[in-house]
Amino acid sequence: MTAIPASGERVHALLTDGTTVCVRPAGPDDQEAVLRFYTEMSDANLRLRFFSVSRRSAEQAAARVARPAASGYRALVAEHGGRIIGIAEYEIDDAETPGSAEISLAVSDGRHHRGVGTLLLEHLVSAARAHGVTTFTADALAENHEVLKVFADLGLRAERHFEGPEVRCVIPLDDTEDYRASVEHRGQAADVASLKPLLRPRCVAVVGAGRRPGSVGRALLHNVATGRFTGHLYAVNPAARSILGIRAYPAVSALPRVPDLAVIAVPAEGVAQVAEECGQFGVRALLVVSAGLDAEQSKALLTVCRDHDMRLVGPNCLGLANTEDRIRLDATFAAAHPAPGSAGVAVQSGGVGIALLGGLERLGIGVSGFVSLGDKYDVSGNDMLQWWESDGRTDLALLHLESFGNPRAFSRTARRVTRRMPILTVDAGRTEAGRRAAASHTAAAATTTMTRRALFAQAGITATRTIPELLETAALLHSQPLPAASRVVVVTNAGGAGVLAADACAEAGLALPALPPGLVEDLLAVLPPGASTANPVDATAAVSEEQLRACLDRLAAHDGVDAVLVALVPTAVAAATGDVLVKALTHAPERRSRTIAAVLLDQDVPVRLLPSDTGQVPAYADPQAAARALAHAAERARWLARPPGIVPAPDGVDTTRGGAVADRFLQRHPDGAWLDPRTCAELLDCYGIPQSPWAWVETEDEAVWAADRLRGPDGHVVLKAHWPGLVHKTARRAIHLDLRGDAQVRAAFRDFEVRFGHIMTGAVVQPLAPRGIELFAGVVQDEVFGPLILFGLGGTATEVLADHAARLAPLTDQDVHDLITAPRCAPLLLGADGTGRVDLAGLEQFLLRLSRMASDLPQLAEADVNPVLALPERVFALDARIRLLPRRTHDPYLRRLR
Repeated sequence: MTAIPASGERVHALLTDGTTVCVRPAGPDDQEAVLRFYTEMSDANLRLRFFSVSRRSAEQAAARVARPAASGYRALVAEHGGRIIGIAEYEIDDAETPGSAEISLAVSDGRHHRGVGTLLLEHLVSAARAHGVTTFTADALAENHEVLKVFADLGLRAERHFEGPEVRCVIPLDDTEDYRASVEHRGQAADVASLKPLLRPRCVAVVGAGRRPGSVGRALLHNVATGRFTGHLYAVNPAARSILGIRAYPAVSALPRVPDLAVIAVPAEGVAQVAEECGQFGVRALLVVSAGLDAEQSKALLTVCRDHDMRLVGPNCLGLANTEDRIRLDATFAAAHPAPGSAGVAVQSGGVGIALLGGLERLGIGVSGFVSLGDKYDVSGNDMLQWWESDGRTDLALLHLESFGNPRAFSRTARRVTRRMPILTVDAGRTEAGRRAAASHTAAAATTTMTRRALFAQAGITATRTIPELLETAALLHSQPLPAASRVVVVTNAGGAGVLAADACAEAGLALPALPPGLVEDLLAVLPPGASTANPVDATAAVSEEQLRACLDRLAAHDGVDAVLVALVPTAVAAATGDVLVKALTHAPERRSRTIAAVLLDQDVPVRLLPSDTGQVPAYADPQAAARALAHAAERARWLARPPGIVPAPDGVDTTRGGAVADRFLQRHPDGAWLDPRTCAELLDCYGIPQSPWAWVETEDEAVWAADRLRGPDGHVVLKAHWPGLVHKTARRAIHLDLRGDAQVRAAFRDFEVRFGHIMTGAVVQPLAPRGIELFAGVVQDEVFGPLILFGLGGTATEVLADHAARLAPLTDQDVHDLITAPRCAPLLLGADGTGRVDLAGLEQFLLRLSRMASDLPQLAEADVNPVLALPERVFALDARIRLLPRRTHDPYLRRLR
């Protein structure tokens, strides 16, 4: 991944203690500030940096920063409070070692052990990679244990060579999983530290707390007060001395102590000014519920937060809550306090938040914390996942996100967190028209919905279609163990109810296997006469509580059963002794080891949790709701059971050459364009993507010569016309198949000249391909989500059939398996039509190489490889189109705030 060069970009990032700093390139205007940075440094620190205490070294370092921009030199500074607190530099020295750069690092006194140097080095690594640097070298005094530890803990392989009192460090800049994991771990620790003033404040001030009943500020103050917040609470209102019995002050600066968190509920035009006052007073976090900020007001608010080291939730939000006993903070204007529990909830929409809190309350599921993200200027779903991962209370995460600031970073966080707890979300915006990069097969196939679903699937997130479905699934995941697989046994006391439940399970993709003879005998021994032990198991209306309990116990103990769905209806027999059959579900001497769910068709609520002797059992009014919840649970179990996956490194890939091909083309086409066939083939060749033999021709005679050279055993060739912008060759009749002999080749070329001579730039000659399965593979570079790899049935009907699957790059080996098996055409690849299995290993390599190309080249706007011919012995491209655009992208894994 190519990062934006460190030559004009300012970003904000977090130190290990949660402090916000600005990381930016240094330039000529910084000479005086850099000199002051070194001048204020202690002699001991200067000696470790320059190997002496000479002030001349500091002057030379400041002068180096002020030099005119040079291609081989970069310097980054970290600023806090308007002062430089750290500097990292590199200078390329290709004469000594190609791709090598000498680095130096310095951190001001009093700022050590807070991650300043490590953060700078991470950004320096990203900038260096963008400029072709492959190795850092550094000299340090052997006694400089701190900088040597920084190098060692960076996550990159560091070699040390001792030369007397000095150490020579060599650090290859390989983009390894270990390095990404190290950056991720540091980012999580810094993120959690920065959120403590927001989510565990010891002092809260509500700014804009009104005296008028019904105002948002007054509601916020009321909820904080009545929620029994354990810290100090103040109101800020220049026109009041007391509100709701709470002392009010005229301004934030008049408060008797500095709040950790300021809750701002003032009109939009006053938000930035209040935020500035908070920042100057030392407030560390803001919750802005105010709505209606325009672009200028929004920019001013975020600038103030960054300048004054404050995290921000909102604006335009419902508020936040933390139910920990030591905090008990309800800084929302919701109608009721959230009950304490273990579910973490983060939403962008306040209305959705109210619906989720209400639904969880009805189920009896309490929340560990709630955050309404609102317009999400700063704190995001990614932040909340990392908080819940570390808070020691949350075991279920519920998200409603309408947008993603950094989907790839979110995906890495979610993949890690969801192995510890379920993450549920509502897949909002499913009917929104997909963004189109161009009118080609690939771009037309890639919708926003497909991209979001790829993100959720790869990250192990349980995505539901509606809020009720999310709550139904949450009830099951909260109360029951996960099923090992998708084998469900339906048990009922009424045949019709059993049929409905069985249909719902089958439609949800669950399996209803026939029961083995031994289990059948066991069930018949405990059920009343006339019971049926097919699946569904019809226990009949005469079944008693004891008989049903014995039936469930035997099913729950059998290795061939993953889940049991009990569908019950009230009958006159059961009514004689009350709701006895439900007791068979809830009264058990010990917790059953299989997933148990109920369908109570007469239930007056969609879902509820039945209290049992050993926990809870979810009960649904609709069989389809129960089946959906079971299917989501089975899919989560499947995701957890498989290995995390690795990103394989295909051999024979020439990334440097591929980048050069793209750069040369964009030099000729500065606005971007579709590649001509020769450049397209060259780029595919850089990544080892197999192609059919071909030749580019511009005259009739060249076409004949090429056909003679490329003819296969059957002597047939294909001729394809080309001109810039050609999309659908078949629709334009710009392709001639099955050409035999020179005369047919000449006639075909002449036909192209007659019809397309005014626009045609040439033609491609290929041997006629053998019969095989025609597939489609493509790439779309989404500006937010990054490259999306699409795969499915190809040929001329690919758009009509729309048999496509998608995953975000870079693909892991597990992602490739999912891509190949997800489309409806997958059985054909395994030989279902009797032609034999295609070269699956070759197909996997094909997709991995396409993924690598997409990941390496942010300039690759889209690629359309159609058809890809899959044969038993090989897989190769018959036709390909690639479009490049002149753009670069941020390093998605670099630590930076939104």
